[in-house]
Amino acid sequence: MHAQLRVAKFSLGQIVRHRSRPFRGVIFDVDPEFANTEEWYDSIPEDARPARDQPFYHLYAETEATYYVAYVSEQNLEPDSSGEPLEHPEVMEMFGDFEDGRYPLNEPLN
Repeated sequence: MHAQLRVAKFSLGQIVRHRSRPFRGVIFDVDPEFANTEEWYDSIPEDARPARDQPFYHLYAETEATYYVAYVSEQNLEPDSSGEPLEHPEVMEMFGDFEDGRYPLNEPLN
């Protein structure tokens, strides 16, 4: 019997921050449950390893020093209340201009 999947708390284009690490990012994809490699999962210290049966988010993430793509469990994220846009270079490729604390998805070009 499968566990019921939870509805994602955060949405595409929303800016979030990590609860315990110094980075923030914009969500560009959501997996309803863990969908990364076993090696990635096993690399997380056991006492900090998140449950698999929760949404996991793909983020364009940034710290003061660098830009990267992060994969983070819902339990480790919280909304970002800074009201500040991100500087990550890939954000503008996927999203429109920052407004009202979030990024709208770009309209597909037909």
